[in-house]
Amino acid sequence: MKLTITTPFGIIIDNENILSLRAEDATGSFGILSLHADFMTILGVSVLSWQDMQRKTIYCAVNNGIFVVSGGKQISIATREAVVGQDLDDLKQRVLGKFAIENTRESKTRLAHERLQAQAIQRIQDFLHQEDQNASIP
Repeated sequence: MKLTITTPFGIIIDNENILSLRAEDATGSFGILSLHADFMTILGVSVLSWQDMQRKTIYCAVNNGIFVVSGGKQISIATREAVVGQDLDDLKQRVLGKFAIENTRESKTRLAHERLQAQAIQRIQDFLHQEDQNASIP
């Protein structure tokens, strides 16, 4: 099988010699072998693992993404960030923690931005309501 992992910054993995792959989405862990049915899912912050033709296991931490199997031979992953390694414990501790912290910060920033937007809309509505009241007074 061919595995391609891309980020906005480039191609991280482009390997045509994959025997099997394991990944995890919101429903749990799953495996992909050659001739798998077409499949698409959303990945969270997680670690993928795969075996190459020499039965060597390789890991890749991903920061969310879209996972697609097509034609039973092509696995494509588009993710915000990806870090490849051969030490699973290191990836789990160092990289997944970093991804989780970044995602928490982004969520808090997005929430603060949404609150500011809501406040601005409320102030505009209050102003327009006040204008309507002033216009109706003779």
